[in-house]
Amino acid sequence: MAGGAPNHNGRPGFFRPQADINVTPLVDVMLVLLIIFMVTAPLLATGVKVDLPQAKAAKPLDPKEPMVVAIDRDGKVSLGAEQVDRADLVERIKLKLGDDLGRTIHLRGDKEAAFGQIVALMDELAANGLTHLAIVTDSRKEKPAPTEPRQ
Repeated sequence: MAGGAPNHNGRPGFFRPQADINVTPLVDVMLVLLIIFMVTAPLLATGVKVDLPQAKAAKPLDPKEPMVVAIDRDGKVSLGAEQVDRADLVERIKLKLGDDLGRTIHLRGDKEAAFGQIVALMDELAANGLTHLAIVTDSRKEKPAPTEPRQ
């Protein structure tokens, strides 16, 4: 908008530009961006959903980005958020780790998964030199089962 006030000498037709900036469009755009980020932020969490078993004595994870291997109740294995073939798992892990073979690999096993599958996976990793393993558990307290009144 090219509005303005009359010149100091009062002659009509001479206007000086108005120095006020309208910030309403800027605020509108910023609020829309804020809403977009608030809606998309929860969707950025990647991973495979597994139902973790409970543990009373749990230790916090390393501050570094963890290498996560998950096994679901059907025995399917995932590296991070990507499902991988069990035969390719060790090769893919070594490729991602590079020279840092001492880095801890976090195993997330579904509590409904067969124990033998998880042990076989740990044995396979250890046989290939990947011996720094940690089992991820859920340390939150379970809600007690509801009790029915006696009749």
